[in-house]
Amino acid sequence: MSFDSELFKHYWHLVAHRRELLDANDFVKFDTPLGELVLFNDQGTLVAFDNKCPHRGSRIYTQDCGNQAWACGYHGWSYQAGKVVVPDPQRFEACALNSPVLHAYQLEWCGDFIFVGIEPYSSLSEQLGSLTETLENISFNIAARRDFNRYPFECYWPIAIENALEPYHIPLIHTDTLATLGLTEGVNRFEGCNSVWRAPVSNSRIAKQLTGLKRLFNIDYQEEQYLSIFIFPFTMISSTFGYSYSIQNFFPAKTSAHTHFTSRLYAAPTASDNAATIVEPFLLSSAATNRKVFAEDHAVCKNVTSDAWTADPLPFASTLEEKIVHFREQCRTFTSLTNARNVS
Repeated sequence: MSFDSELFKHYWHLVAHRRELLDANDFVKFDTPLGELVLFNDQGTLVAFDNKCPHRGSRIYTQDCGNQAWACGYHGWSYQAGKVVVPDPQRFEACALNSPVLHAYQLEWCGDFIFVGIEPYSSLSEQLGSLTETLENISFNIAARRDFNRYPFECYWPIAIENALEPYHIPLIHTDTLATLGLTEGVNRFEGCNSVWRAPVSNSRIAKQLTGLKRLFNIDYQEEQYLSIFIFPFTMISSTFGYSYSIQNFFPAKTSAHTHFTSRLYAAPTASDNAATIVEPFLLSSAATNRKVFAEDHAVCKNVTSDAWTADPLPFASTLEEKIVHFREQCRTFTSLTNARNVS
């Protein structure tokens, strides 16, 4: 199994927030190096599976997200209340029809965030470490998903991750978007295999405007700065002042020429219906700006060849690329651990 597939198999991955899957038959779908993965609401119980009917392997969900009952369009098999339902069961007299089950994956919660795992090396709490409390606080201050954006990044996934990890490129690449915040150099903190960057907003006009929005939101957790969290190995969370949170997944594709990129923007709860009306243009602008930032990143990343990346230490590492140094260390540690487990 490849490095990418092993990483996906042996870590927990943040895939959704409780608010995205409130109703029966709500679902979200992801592409991964091991095939498609779907998380859906089975009459109040969340289930993650490989998007294949256990009968003949037909795909159940074809859209990225939505509300649709689990029903196979090929032969009418369905899944209800934790059981596979087979039409015309008398036609299967020679089979043990009590045995069809979904190829399901493990699920764990961190606050209202949902993580999926296949064969993780550690528990979710061990993987997240002291980052657990921060993620819980963020998750409890999310009211709804406001934007869903998915497309293939034309680069190898570590190239996209490393771009997201460093602020070195911001002044040149994000001139009219992220750079307008005037982010300071900030402070990096490392939480096991994960990392966090916090940077104050030095543009006083924008900082004042953002501070003034606080009365319109009903939140009990806020960092009045720019926050960027990396959950090793494939997920980023970013926010400015905690009024919305962007979550990005950079899941490996089956070839190194592409990355399965998904971003979602979640909004914090507002203080009232009137406040919701007032902040609506701000949230729409945040979604549009996020999409522009990711498009700018994509334009840069697709010019970096796949063979340019290795897990070796950076030959030239600036002080603004400290998180990349840490990321590559974690990649090398994982490879060593996997090799040792395979030998034993």
